[in-house]
Amino acid sequence: MISASKALSLLRRLLKRGGVSHAQWMLTRRCNYRCRGCNVWGDQEESELSTDEVFRGLDILRDLGVIEIVFSGGNPLLREDIGEILDYASERFITTVYDNGSLAVHKMDALRNVDFVAISLDTLDEKKNDYLKGVNGAWKAAMNAVEKLKAEGIPVGVSPTISQVNLYEIIDFTKYFADRNVPVWYCLYWYDYPFKDGMFSIGKRNSEYEIIDRKELARVCTAIMDLKRQYDNIYITDKALEAVKELALTGRRLWRCKALTDFLVVDHKGRVAGCHSREPVASIFELPAVWRSRRFKELRRKYSECTNCAYLCYIFYSLHAGLLGSLGIIKEQWRNMKHYVENVRSSSIPNRRS
Repeated sequence: MISASKALSLLRRLLKRGGVSHAQWMLTRRCNYRCRGCNVWGDQEESELSTDEVFRGLDILRDLGVIEIVFSGGNPLLREDIGEILDYASERFITTVYDNGSLAVHKMDALRNVDFVAISLDTLDEKKNDYLKGVNGAWKAAMNAVEKLKAEGIPVGVSPTISQVNLYEIIDFTKYFADRNVPVWYCLYWYDYPFKDGMFSIGKRNSEYEIIDRKELARVCTAIMDLKRQYDNIYITDKALEAVKELALTGRRLWRCKALTDFLVVDHKGRVAGCHSREPVASIFELPAVWRSRRFKELRRKYSECTNCAYLCYIFYSLHAGLLGSLGIIKEQWRNMKHYVENVRSSSIPNRRS
């Protein structure tokens, strides 16, 4: 649960004018999986910031007003110092860390203070999931991670990427975990548009993943909204679902990108960009000096006109920008976490093979 002192600190930052609320930090480019819809593992690097440099960067983000930070990669749990980083971050932010399911069980001590552990799992079909992840045993590892972390009282959930591969099963997938009091929050498959100077590539174009049945995607969004009336542990807002639904049916965007306004991205070298597809615009250590500069003001205007991607995290933070948007996110996460902690030991996850 979020402590009262932490909640008060977050509220103070929210009330700070001109701040940015959300940050995604790709702590490492190293990855031990070979996911078919991802480019990260094909472009790995060993270089990354030191522990102390990460601490300095986190202090800067806190001072800029960040309230929520998401650690991903690569796989951030591959860092030997991940426990130190997560402890430091968890005192200062609502902290989420992603794992593909392979390492969380071995890093439980490092995860005990975070607010959310997101296990990437796309389907209840073992063979299909292993194929998508490019690693035999990926499904078993992910299911075991969910069960073991939940039994330890660590706030764990599953994060499927909705794509054509699992579009027709995503509702059953959601019910399966929601019935077992395991939170579900979603990604939406997208691929990077061609760019020259972007920070790095994430989404790889794959015809298996591309959603061609847009009416079904819209139906899924409606069905998830209905499920939210039954369950407290589905972590996506109606506003985000309505935006995805509208995009699927008409191609119309209900949001304007808030990159460098309400969210930013930091990479393994400490470079900062509005999103991963945009060019780095500063190092994290330069941010205090340039955050309110004329150049950043112009970049925000430029990014607000961008219509090149539909990554769900960017949609979400653009839709929930500003003080009211952030307060709504905190309120929902607080309610969901309270429900989860109260029931964390109430059920187990049996092995299921499809």
